[in-house]
Amino acid sequence: MTSYSEIEVVLFDFGGVFTPSPFTAVDALGAEIGARPGQLQTIVFGPYHQDTDHPWHRLERGELALVDARNEIMALGRAEGIEVDPFQVFARMVNEDGARDELVARTHALRAAGFRTGLITNNAKEFREGWRKLVPADELFEVIVDSSEEGVRKPDPEIFHRTLKRLGGIAPERALFLDDAASNLDAAEALGIRGVLVTEDLSPTLALLDNVLAEKR
Repeated sequence: MTSYSEIEVVLFDFGGVFTPSPFTAVDALGAEIGARPGQLQTIVFGPYHQDTDHPWHRLERGELALVDARNEIMALGRAEGIEVDPFQVFARMVNEDGARDELVARTHALRAAGFRTGLITNNAKEFREGWRKLVPADELFEVIVDSSEEGVRKPDPEIFHRTLKRLGGIAPERALFLDDAASNLDAAEALGIRGVLVTEDLSPTLALLDNVLAEKR
């Protein structure tokens, strides 16, 4: 059984962790246009608990340009009787609050306390400049592993293997991972990485993080 005192690295997802969940905005838009609960989310983002050939997944693996993903997603929507432009969805997501300052501050504190940190994000290359403006990424993270640069995305275990390797081959048992998607945490935990689920209310997440790491210092 892993001793929490052995944890040296704290790894983070980005969207839904340092920012509010994008799915909240998508679900709200879906309700407005008459989609079934969860229908718009599946049309735009695919089955997010899997890694598939859905256009969004291919976009996040860097296999598809944003404009091409947009066209394919719109076609998927029409096949289900839903007229949706992903750019409308993105605009709704951008209008949500920016970065969660409390988590940014906590990450700075973790680094100051001697913990190593890294980011593992499923993202599109076209969004890279935008999300990096929301947080001081190079100050917060020792390594940044972006799916669109890697050609692999969560929950594929390969993206976790690459992250640990870039941290000097650190053992999975010495790493902790925060994500708002349970399927990504399941993939990490299957490798021996401790998972912490991030919720809309950050208070229980930060309390659990503190409890898990308390024995190190």
